[in-house]
Amino acid sequence: MPETVEARVLLVSPNAEQVRHHVDRLSGVGFVVRACGPDADGFSLVDQFDPQVTVVDLSAGGTDAFEFLERGRRSYPACGFLSWTRPATPGAHSNGRGHEPAADGEPADLVPLVERALERSRVIRDAARFKNRAQTILSQARFDEIIGSHPSMQALLKKVAQVAQTRANVLILGESGTGKELIAASLHQNSKRSAARFIKLNCAALSESVLESELFGHEKGAFTGADRRREGRFEQANGGTLFLDEISEVPLPVQIKLLRFLQEREFERVGGNETLKVDVRIVAATNKDLMHLVNEGRFREDLYYRLNVVRIAVPPLRDRPSDVLRLANHFLLRAVEENEVEVMGFTEAAKLLMMDYPWPGNVRELQNTVEQAVVLSETGWVDAGDLPIVPKQPMVNEGLKLIIPGATLAEIERYAITETLKAVGGSTTRAAEVLGISRRTVQYRVREWGLSTAGSPGEADSDLPPSEAELPPARP
Repeated sequence: MPETVEARVLLVSPNAEQVRHHVDRLSGVGFVVRACGPDADGFSLVDQFDPQVTVVDLSAGGTDAFEFLERGRRSYPACGFLSWTRPATPGAHSNGRGHEPAADGEPADLVPLVERALERSRVIRDAARFKNRAQTILSQARFDEIIGSHPSMQALLKKVAQVAQTRANVLILGESGTGKELIAASLHQNSKRSAARFIKLNCAALSESVLESELFGHEKGAFTGADRRREGRFEQANGGTLFLDEISEVPLPVQIKLLRFLQEREFERVGGNETLKVDVRIVAATNKDLMHLVNEGRFREDLYYRLNVVRIAVPPLRDRPSDVLRLANHFLLRAVEENEVEVMGFTEAAKLLMMDYPWPGNVRELQNTVEQAVVLSETGWVDAGDLPIVPKQPMVNEGLKLIIPGATLAEIERYAITETLKAVGGSTTRAAEVLGISRRTVQYRVREWGLSTAGSPGEADSDLPPSEAELPPARP
């Protein structure tokens, strides 16, 4: 039997009295039922009554009922709009999609039809509520130190905001310097544990015995130099989040104790017998392929699956080129403030060099590079010569042909567009004609790469997409 508070059904017929039988039948099995005509008042009732299912009687013909049905399906996607035809002769029926067959001159029992439609309506409404909830969570999330407008980063931040609301363990994967610790901190910051502590530990920097003591603590006299009881990171993070960086470097004996905690949420201090229970969420990170280590016998498979409840992969900087100049600008402003120097921004040559460089050290390398350039700049502008990076080898030979194999599709696209723009004097219109692509595509790439074009006389880039980064002005 349907739940009364949810199962609202609207019957729409040119003559509401003719469907009274169905109103009584549906009401008798627990539906809340109203009836109306296919007119403006009917739509007012849809707004007020908010039915899960609306059944439209098309028996009378004419256009009103058909228009009501089509308009309702367009305007109220979460409501299941059905139609049926009451035949003029006994035994007649309709085979149209969404129509209910009839028998003995009366429409067939609407209850099964409405129940099926109700289930579909619930699925649609639940999906809409989930989507709205996810969007609300994302809009309320805080990412104080994370900068990224590239689609891959926006998808990552959306996932972080959603996962942060749960207590699931998270495994963060990514190359060195991509900002895995910032992602872990954001998971804590946007969780219900944000009022508690965020404790972090680099597992690669410690020996087995020291790592075990750091994680689980130790009792007085547990080993030489243990002159007092010490709480480990698990106790320190009670009620909060423990971030284990470089989890791949944990020795196998410590992996066993870590697995036990993840299974039972309890442990003993080194040298102690007291069993302790704490409420800690584990977020781990690594730049290595853990499954490869599992196959080599260097990492426990059961521990891997305990940690890998939710996996978040942080993209390398080279895979999100539109974020390079945005990040560079952020680091420039920070370096100017911290070092109390006057630097206005980047020259075009510096921008091109940063966009062309692959950044093997990712965001960390970019930050260090910009800070050094700011400190060493002598002109008030960061020029290409101020950046302590080596330009990539040219992609072309003396005949101006791309080195293939050896160049990525992204490099080929960038080379084709930039070289064509040079050849046509910066005109995006002429470049698009030469390349056989749309002018808008050329303009989007120019903006994404942070380039400037001279443009042809009278050429206007009015349809240029909005800038994704507010950058300092280029040096004249």
